[in-house]
Amino acid sequence: MTAVARLLLPVGPDTTTSRTTRDRLELLNALISGPNFDPVFRPDVMQIPRDHPVYGWGCGVTGCERTRDAFHDYCQEHGNEWKAVREAGGNITDFLATAQPKKPRAWLTPPSCLVCPDIPARSQTQLCYLHAQQWTKHRRHLQVKHQQEAVFEDWLAKARPFPGFGPCQVLSCPYRAEHGLGLCHRHHSRYVRQKNPGGARLPKYWSRQLAETGKPVPVNYDDEALFRKWCQEMDPPHQINGNLTLLGLRPLIKAEIKWCIWRHTEGEEGGVWPISWIQRIIDECRRQDVNSLADLDLDICKHHPRQLARVMLHYLRLVYFTREDTKDAGFIETEHFGIRFPSARSHMDLSRITQRWLRDMCWDLMATRLLTGQARSRTPFDFDRRGCTELSAYLEVETPGGGHDATLLTEAHMIDFVADQRHRVRNKLPSLGQRANGNKMEAGVATPGTMATVFDGARRVLRSGLESGAAERVGLDRRFIIALPYGPKTKGRRRPFSDEVARALAREENLQLLDAADVEDRGARDIWEGLVVTGRRCTEILRVRLECTSRIGNVPMFWHDQTKVGNVDEGIRIPERFYQRIKERQAKTIARFVQRKGRPPTPEERLKLALFPARNSNREFLKGITYSWFHHLFQSWILGLDIGKAVPHQARHTLATNLLKAGANLSQVKRYLGQVSEAMAEHYTHIANTDPRLNDALQAVWVGGPGSFEPGIVLSGSEPMTREEAEAMLIDLTRKSTPAEGGFCTYQPVVDGQACPWKLNCHSCTEFVMTGADLVYWHRKREQWRMLAERAPDDATRDYLHQVFEPTARAIDGLERALAAVGLLEEALQLDLRRPQDYFGRVWSSAFRADELVRQAETDDLEFDDEYAIEQPSEATS
Repeated sequence: MTAVARLLLPVGPDTTTSRTTRDRLELLNALISGPNFDPVFRPDVMQIPRDHPVYGWGCGVTGCERTRDAFHDYCQEHGNEWKAVREAGGNITDFLATAQPKKPRAWLTPPSCLVCPDIPARSQTQLCYLHAQQWTKHRRHLQVKHQQEAVFEDWLAKARPFPGFGPCQVLSCPYRAEHGLGLCHRHHSRYVRQKNPGGARLPKYWSRQLAETGKPVPVNYDDEALFRKWCQEMDPPHQINGNLTLLGLRPLIKAEIKWCIWRHTEGEEGGVWPISWIQRIIDECRRQDVNSLADLDLDICKHHPRQLARVMLHYLRLVYFTREDTKDAGFIETEHFGIRFPSARSHMDLSRITQRWLRDMCWDLMATRLLTGQARSRTPFDFDRRGCTELSAYLEVETPGGGHDATLLTEAHMIDFVADQRHRVRNKLPSLGQRANGNKMEAGVATPGTMATVFDGARRVLRSGLESGAAERVGLDRRFIIALPYGPKTKGRRRPFSDEVARALAREENLQLLDAADVEDRGARDIWEGLVVTGRRCTEILRVRLECTSRIGNVPMFWHDQTKVGNVDEGIRIPERFYQRIKERQAKTIARFVQRKGRPPTPEERLKLALFPARNSNREFLKGITYSWFHHLFQSWILGLDIGKAVPHQARHTLATNLLKAGANLSQVKRYLGQVSEAMAEHYTHIANTDPRLNDALQAVWVGGPGSFEPGIVLSGSEPMTREEAEAMLIDLTRKSTPAEGGFCTYQPVVDGQACPWKLNCHSCTEFVMTGADLVYWHRKREQWRMLAERAPDDATRDYLHQVFEPTARAIDGLERALAAVGLLEEALQLDLRRPQDYFGRVWSSAFRADELVRQAETDDLEFDDEYAIEQPSEATS
């Protein structure tokens, strides 16, 4: 029995409250009978409409009565015609305008005979097998004996109907029998080709006897049991006509397949399920005579039906198991909490964590995250599961009782586990825990990165159990938990492209090679040029919407989701050349939409469509192509260029470095790249501190970040204060002073403990000093004042608030210039919360009087264009 099947079996000792122990057939029948269930999927023989939005099987050309291929939008002939038009340089609109509808070569579902209403027609004259023979004999008789043509209407008026043969004897066949053996046309032909198993036969001249008596003719058998077995084992005809037959299946699996077929049409868009694949799964279930999909042996199924069966089993897990059941069964479903992470499965298997107490801690932590909505991706869950799996494998082998009794675990066991992991990393040994690689499990080689993942994941789970009290309830020693350290920080940063590599990646002939490698024209070259020009994250380009460009003041703008939560509200300037490439890509995407839907998209649909739509599981063109698809194509292209190792994300680092070289400062780089902090902007800029261009950039104009209500407010001058001027203003804090809000008070009576004569109005006091450690505090203070001013009810109030804070703003400007002159500005920007040891650093000991900083700021008399400060990164990029 497969692992997937085991997950569908009833679990837990409680047989009264667990959903998995109820009558599953009763549960599914109640759901199928519900008002939301599509009645198309209720019968045992389903008639799927040819234009069904999910399971449509008709050709996409308007009026064409033929069936489409499994993975194409048109029938075979129209598909070949469209391929020829495309190779000749035409588009889909031209093809659809000239394509002519075609009639089917044969009946998809045979109609009734014109004479016998209970027998299906077989010939082009719409007559059954027996009447077609009679009409042929009658016509030949008149031609030979009387030398005259037979009139079909006259013969039809005199013809006598035959009694029907009932349904086809094949158990799974939904069609009527057309032969005296009780078989439809296709099964009768198959029966003859297979040498008549069981020797079923009719007497000679049986049709004449049938016409005379009007009663069915008895069938003779050599081995009737063998004939009945053949009828029971035969599959239905695999013809694409919208029919899905569940005849011959057990009741439970019938209900399961009906539910899964309907469930696939609801909610998030899934993969394409051709009707022929679904019928193959049904036939396999009938051959194996299983009671449920959980009993189906997937290993002997073909590839595509096996994929569909796995998705069906996932749908059934969501019905058969409640949240509480999954904890006992050893897995968790994010959809039970109303969450489905992008490009990730809902199912997370925890069964390889063999210790129940550890698995429960992991499940509880995951459930808490899902309930509170803390996680934005599946990555933290995979890290926690990986860490617990590795720890579980070690405990199973190296600790008393396999680690199942938590009271037997000590601090020494955890220290041994840590030592074992480090030993495996140092000697490049395989990990203990297995992980999935496709459809098989394997153990990868331990690396510093995997060790960091294991330590951090297991530590989070154990610490959560310590905080929740779960560790105490199972008797786990606290020292066992705290002995597990943090994972080593192994993550580095990408390098920008070298000049040689950058030139190779931008050379036109090389870009044409990338375009040629994209045989389906999904937009690989457009994506790459977008990464180079805009410096966006790769997923921001891959998931961009169709309406992603506009002109504002005749300036081309590119709109994308920079928040990672679906808000397409961030626009940046792009070059005209890239703007025109996007326009061409938009036309191609619209043509694909017309090809699929037969009409252009509406204005509302254009806002939702992906500019680079994925091919699979994308009926409505809402999903962009995946990173794995683009990365695979990009790596193949890089290998062909023979320029060494390169990844797409290096384009972002390259742009950030070039912006800094062009004179932009970290605030401008932060704004253009959409970074959350200047520290992250520094992570993307790669220029040595000894480079004089870096010093020039750091000493250039600094402006407010993108979060401010007035971006571009000047913070410091382009001409820095000299070192001598800064040192002359220094105050030695080794003399007596006392901390105050945002700085220090040097008024000696107050330092000695007396009351402040100015009622603690420190920020307006001449004895108040500002230190480098308080720079981040004053940055926040300035943002608060700006927010208050912008929320003022009228312009007069807003101007007054700005005027009140103006001296403090000038003091902040002077503080930054002073810190830059003595080489402490970067250190001050990184210092935030005060710690006791910070009081002994130079930043804390370097302070300046606020009034002197104001005077220094006034003497510089700096003017800077706010609009230029915002547009400069775009100009540098262009």
